[in-house]
Amino acid sequence: MRAFLAPQHEASARAAAAFAGTLRARREPPTDDAARREARELLRDMGSDDVLAPIGALDWRACCLTREALAAASPLADAVFAVQGLGLVPILLSGNAAMRERWLAPSLAGQAMGAFAMTEPQAGSDVAAITTRAVRDGDSYVLDGSKHLISNAGVADYYTVFASTDASAGGRGISAFVVPADTVGLRFVRPQLLSSPHPLGELAFEGCRVPASHRLGDEGKGFALGLRTLDRLRATVGAAACGMGARALEEALAHARVRHQFGKPLAEQQLVQQKLARMATELCAARLLVYRAAQVADGGAERVTLEAAMAKLFATEAAQRIVDDAVQIIGGAGVLAAHPVDRLYRSVRALRIYEGTSEVQHLVIAGLLLRGRDA
Repeated sequence: MRAFLAPQHEASARAAAAFAGTLRARREPPTDDAARREARELLRDMGSDDVLAPIGALDWRACCLTREALAAASPLADAVFAVQGLGLVPILLSGNAAMRERWLAPSLAGQAMGAFAMTEPQAGSDVAAITTRAVRDGDSYVLDGSKHLISNAGVADYYTVFASTDASAGGRGISAFVVPADTVGLRFVRPQLLSSPHPLGELAFEGCRVPASHRLGDEGKGFALGLRTLDRLRATVGAAACGMGARALEEALAHARVRHQFGKPLAEQQLVQQKLARMATELCAARLLVYRAAQVADGGAERVTLEAAMAKLFATEAAQRIVDDAVQIIGGAGVLAAHPVDRLYRSVRALRIYEGTSEVQHLVIAGLLLRGRDA
């Protein structure tokens, strides 16, 4: 992976690893309320240690290095970093000067928490099917609808919200808005509980009025903005998968060296060696795809759809297999809630779903290849 990095990324990697090292001793939050408090604390710590800086710099390789380090130490910390990027990057790409002035510095300092409100009960992978409406009313827009499975719902300071301004135009009628959390008509409905601690929940927009100046870019360009954002951040999901896979491999190797069964260490059992070899090989391949995609994005490419889709698809699927193999090698201890690989097992599954399911990535890749794109 070093072939895809620039000299300055060595410092990024060291800084991310140093911060991540402080997280390993932190216990997993036992409740949803505790996870919400912990997420805010983690964000403040990241801001204090300048961990969020790669987001502001739109340095995708540095973002990948950061997510890989965070995910290996704390899946919750990785999620906090990821969602901060999802909330802030649309403002960096299409926000006006006033929005940047209000949200950029506090977000990077860990003082303002962002969120990305796109998913709805009937619109997940099919983004064009969203039903939340934004109707122009003078110098404002009035939003009505609901969102669910929204990370940081109920704890964010602002939401990047996608809503339809022209229902007849499908995806071309979607616009994006920045909605501060204290806006009248925006309501946190309820939390949604995951098996791995994470602040997730439902939002309702009920006559929620926001100034037209809070629109990100032109009317009807929200769908394209969402795709541009996900294009760049999708590779970082693969990086998080690499971090979880690397931690799982680390734990499996350590256990295999000291655990004896049938008169010898597990490390000398050939079937265990086969698993370890496969885990390491898939992790290496995943990293190469991830950092290739990030390098292309850093090179200024308008779209990195193919590279990012390949990276996310392979890395997340590989990480699922790696973590599962680690649990199998470690055995009964690996399914105890206190063990790191159990936490990884509960956390890694979501990576194959959010920011585009594995099935959608297959369709994206095949579609681009059939249209003549060179892999």
